[in-house]
Amino acid sequence: MTPFGAKVRELRVKQQITLKEMAEALSVSSAYLSALEHGKRGTPTWYMVQRIITYFNVIWDEAEELQRLAELSNPKITIDTGGLTPRATELTNMLATKINKLSDESLEHLIHQLRVVSSRDNI
Repeated sequence: MTPFGAKVRELRVKQQITLKEMAEALSVSSAYLSALEHGKRGTPTWYMVQRIITYFNVIWDEAEELQRLAELSNPKITIDTGGLTPRATELTNMLATKINKLSDESLEHLIHQLRVVSSRDNI
């Protein structure tokens, strides 16, 4: 499941809306919406994100969060390390081979650390 898919599902369940009801309102299939929630589809388009924001009638902060989560929700990301340092390639390969075995706590720690060092390096 992607961060965006988890948030959409959370909003839908919280408002007691079925997958079918939401899919009909957005003029998409239930299968598409289910795949979007479960990370079986790529990053949703800007237009689809806006339709979902409108559908849930969310406020500014939550709308921005949904947009941010959509941008971070590509379930089939590819990282090209050609031209980068050997350490960058090592990190990428380690993450690719170990990510499926890391606990949620460890993932949260890594995300936090990446945010810290990104801020330190002004990126």
